[in-house]
Amino acid sequence: MGSEKPPSKKIAQLEEAQPRLQRGRTDRSVMFPIAPESVEMPDSYSALLKALKQRIRQERLRVVLSSNAAMLLMYWDIGLSVLNKQTAEGWGARVIDRLSADLRQAFPDMKGFSPRNLKYMRTFAATWADKSIVQALLAQLPWYHNIALLEKLSESSQRLWYARKALEHGWSRNILAMQIEAQAISRQGKAQNNFSTTLPPTDSDMAVQVFKDPYLFDFLGTDAPRREKELEQGLIDHIQKFLIELGQGFAFVGWQVPLEIGDSDFYLDLLFYHLKLRCYIVIELKARKFTPGDGSQLGMYMTAVDRLLAHPDDKPTLGLLLVREKNQVLVEYALSGTKHPISVAEWETELTRALPDELRGSLPSIEAIERELGLAGGDAGLMHVGETGARPW
Repeated sequence: MGSEKPPSKKIAQLEEAQPRLQRGRTDRSVMFPIAPESVEMPDSYSALLKALKQRIRQERLRVVLSSNAAMLLMYWDIGLSVLNKQTAEGWGARVIDRLSADLRQAFPDMKGFSPRNLKYMRTFAATWADKSIVQALLAQLPWYHNIALLEKLSESSQRLWYARKALEHGWSRNILAMQIEAQAISRQGKAQNNFSTTLPPTDSDMAVQVFKDPYLFDFLGTDAPRREKELEQGLIDHIQKFLIELGQGFAFVGWQVPLEIGDSDFYLDLLFYHLKLRCYIVIELKARKFTPGDGSQLGMYMTAVDRLLAHPDDKPTLGLLLVREKNQVLVEYALSGTKHPISVAEWETELTRALPDELRGSLPSIEAIERELGLAGGDAGLMHVGETGARPW
């Protein structure tokens, strides 16, 4: 076998010029930086990192909100300018079209100067003549939320109510539109209850606003379930839409939750936890009229939850009884005889059944609401405690 040729002098020089890590010689001017192991960091590093991340998140959010508010106020100013010119000089649609073209030519990198959007700005300024309202509330919402408020509502008081709720609960535009079409303002806080006599005043006021009447289960279809099992299964099958209808703060815990008392077995229809009220909520479903005995059974379940599940820091468990129909006087007398905080509300598959005649013609069809729900399916930020059908213990 022949002997290997020694490396040429040029190759040897190139190799000598390369950094040789095995000998501890590293060219720090050219490198792939690798973060040191976390175990090498000082003890205070984790706390500093957490604080800086929180600060950056807050600043990013502040910048986004500030930018949105500045844009909304600019839109209001543009709309007011157009409105004033139309009033003083009779500007028509042709002038708005020309203004749109000139603004888009001057600012090609900006969107929002279409003729249609300029007309929305004009309507925005005409609707909210008081700029302080825009600054305090409406500028905190995205522009398309404000367009939905303008298109779907005619009264300023209702627009402000939905705007506050959208800001409070973080509704997307689709969820906001769904809440408007489902007449949330006419149902919120309307359920019969005995909270004023069973809860402290502060807790009572908050709990009242959590429940509504009636509840709209249009996602079950126009044929109302005839049995509790059918109703319960339908709500579980559409748990996301059910949570949207219940409202912000409801976390799903379990359904058909088993309870043993003495030698008897019972099952709680639905169990939730409310993140804002800090309490469990037991929901019992009835596909029939309310009867006085319904409250007694629900109260027994609430006692069991308070004693066996609730944390010492939790507030008293609330009960929600959903019935197909109720007599208000009968409910009032039945609830006055119990110490448990219970709310009674009807459920509907068509909202028009429970609204005054003058409102029925203005409501969308069930198919329209279902289409809106389909669009909103991925928008809601929902929390599920445990899996559907799972027992929480």
